[in-house]
Amino acid sequence: MALETEVATYEQMKVDLLRNHLGKFVVIKGTEFLGTFDTAGNAYDAGVKKYGRESFLVRRVSEKEETYENQALSLGLIHADL
Repeated sequence: MALETEVATYEQMKVDLLRNHLGKFVVIKGTEFLGTFDTAGNAYDAGVKKYGRESFLVRRVSEKEETYENQALSLGLIHADL
């Protein structure tokens, strides 16, 4: 499964994230938690700035699970200006 480690890291942090960051967007790479952000765009921008073209998890902190995947970036159809 893609982003398996990142999802597991999110799950380990989930109780605290729901309590303190409900509705925010998190960025996780491996077991590294980059932070919380007000919008998916801000989270994505921070992830690209830190990790470049490597894959990372952007997820909204919510009871209902949501994952944002930018396949165009992963496939090389668009490029991040670093």
